[in-house]
Amino acid sequence: MSNFFHHLDLTVIDPVKSRPLYELFLGHLGFTLKSAGDEWAGFGLSDKRYPCITLLKAKGRNAARKHDRYSSGLHHLSLRAKSKEDVDALYKKLKKFGATILDPPAEYADYGKGYYAVFFADPDGLKLEYAFTPPSAEVRV
Repeated sequence: MSNFFHHLDLTVIDPVKSRPLYELFLGHLGFTLKSAGDEWAGFGLSDKRYPCITLLKAKGRNAARKHDRYSSGLHHLSLRAKSKEDVDALYKKLKKFGATILDPPAEYADYGKGYYAVFFADPDGLKLEYAFTPPSAEVRV
């Protein structure tokens, strides 16, 4: 079984506008921008094509609608942090960047013993999370 995903495509209203936040967030995890245009931005790890995360320009009649995590589709994206200090380091970068912080770094015991995370939003309102859980902790899914 793989320890990682193959790829993830996220639709956004404006990939050019969304790209700087994702460059900061994904860059913190080791992803780099591999290619970009007016309608996409692709991020990958090292020189490999996969895993990758791509921002795609939303199309169709609801293309300009802000993200609603309580309607059908993606609720939020959470990526794994190496430590509490790693979460705190990203938080400092997000604050300096001016990102929308939904919940600052803290322990969220409702999600499991030792669960430590920061929650923030992209320009379209998609909730993003960077979370650390101790290896021995059981987490509610």
